[in-house]
Formats: sequence, C-alpha cells, structure tokens
Amino acid sequence: MERIDRKPTAVQIMALYLLVLTIPALGQVARPSSKPRTKRTVVVSVLDRKLAVLEDGDVIATFPVAVGAESSPSPTGEFQIVSRVSNPTYYKPGTVIPSGKDNPVGTRWVGLSQKGYGIHGTNAPRSIGHAASHGCIRLRNRDMEKLFTMLRVGDVVQIHGERDDEVAETFGEYEEVADAGTEQGAGQ
Repeated sequence: MERIDRKPTAVQIMALYLLVLTIPALGQVARPSSKPRTKRTVVVSVLDRKLAVLEDGDVIATFPVAVGAESSPSPTGEFQIVSRVSNPTYYKPGTVIPSGKDNPVGTRWVGLSQKGYGIHGTNAPRSIGHAASHGCIRLRNRDMEKLFTMLRVGDVVQIHGERDDEVAETFGEYEEVADAGTEQGAGQ
C-alpha cells in the first residue's frame, strides 16, 4: 500500500485555530459581580429647587432643578422609577413633538410611578431654579444626561415639599429661593 501525505489546508488550520481559541470560553460562566449595584435614592427638595442622588446614605451628586409652578405643583411623597427613555417624544392632547431641540422634555425622561410625572431635561434652561413646570422635575439637558446614567428602574424618588431633617441633612442650610411663581418654558 502506498502512503498518501496530506498537508492541512489554510481553511483547516484556521478552523483548528478558532476552535482552540473558543474552547476556554465555553468553560466560562457569566457570574454577577460580587457586589451588586446598590439601589439609589433620589431626594428632591421643592423649596431648595435641588435634586440629590444618594447611595448608601451618602450624597453622590446634586443638581439644580425646576419644580412645579404654583398652579401645577410637583407631587410630594415617595415614588419609584418605572421607565427611562433617551430622546423621548413629547405627547400632550393635540400635540406631538419628536425628539430634538424643540422638545419640552429635553433629551432624557425618567418616568415615575405617579402617572404623567417624571424627571426630565428641558428646552427652557432658564427655568431651572424656579417653580416653573407643570409638576415634573426639570434639569438642564447636560445634567439630566448625567443623572440618567446614575439611575435605574426601581430606584426610589422622594419629593419633599417642606424642609425636614432629611432634607436639611441632604442639602444643608436653607437659602430662600426668590421666585415670582410664574410659569417659564413650554415643558412639563
């Protein structure tokens, strides 16, 4: 019998190479991180016109905000985040505004468990620091984009209409905010 010498082809060598690289990956199991992300709490002070993000009781970020106008106050109490939307479309009876510079809710929307209310950006940045919205909590778009990355569905949002010990501890000494109470901007 005659012996036939076969040399592997380039395709066979490449297939073997890929198989060798793949075998170690097959033995790896995705494991959750040893320290799961702690739920964060958002604290909003209507009087201070500020929002703080807390993790394990420590303030990790604060932002100036606009809150509900006198005629359409922000709801107070404890809520949960139920949705997160990048580049949202604004809907109001008879009006639909696609994402973009004219959108009154800005570039990000974080929906709360109280239907119709949320935390969002704005197309009226001069309204920040005032009681100017239709009840939602507004931030400048750049601040909202940063906040958006910090929050997840299920995180808690506490909106305080009065100063209490928790608000004082979170935001420090109260500085009265001068506000004519007029509505500014078109958004929520």
